[in-house]
Amino acid sequence: MPRINLLPWREQQRTLRRKEFALAAGAAVLGAIMFALLGKLIYAGRIDAQLARNQLLQSEIHKLDAKIADILNLEDRKQRLVARMEIIEKLQRSRPEIVHLFDAIARAVPEGVYLTALKQSGAKLEIDGIAQSSTRVSTLMRNIDASVWMDDPVLQVVEAAKSSPTGGSKFVLFVNTVGAGSSGDKNQRHEVAAK
Repeated sequence: MPRINLLPWREQQRTLRRKEFALAAGAAVLGAIMFALLGKLIYAGRIDAQLARNQLLQSEIHKLDAKIADILNLEDRKQRLVARMEIIEKLQRSRPEIVHLFDAIARAVPEGVYLTALKQSGAKLEIDGIAQSSTRVSTLMRNIDASVWMDDPVLQVVEAAKSSPTGGSKFVLFVNTVGAGSSGDKNQRHEVAAK
């Protein structure tokens, strides 16, 4: 039988396999590097896109904050205007009250009573005057209590009038004034009493 030396062929096969393995390993390393670079590029692109979205959201948030501040400013101005309108409306409603109050005072003063001073502070009215007798003062108080525009007369001082040539009693009377809003109940009460 002939002898064939297979050592060089095996050596060539080993060399060829080493070259193929080196090429495969190099291709795998190159593929891994390419895959890592591609992943890095993809993630960098996603991060940039997310940062751009975040920047857009931040700019929109700043715009909305400015609009909210404008809305709050408008709400504040609206409330101030409504408060002014309510004050003007209250003044408009109370404008005729002084006329009604003076008319009620004139109707309440009985014969023999003379008023010397009227002072109003808020809803309180101070009436100073001279009466021929204390019964005239009590008549004045009853007339005030029956009035629609005045209520709760309180007699502070009654004394003999020394400075008056006709004599009589000097008095100081405190009265609560009743506005148009609260006078409706008293109107109804007097109308029922009149019926």
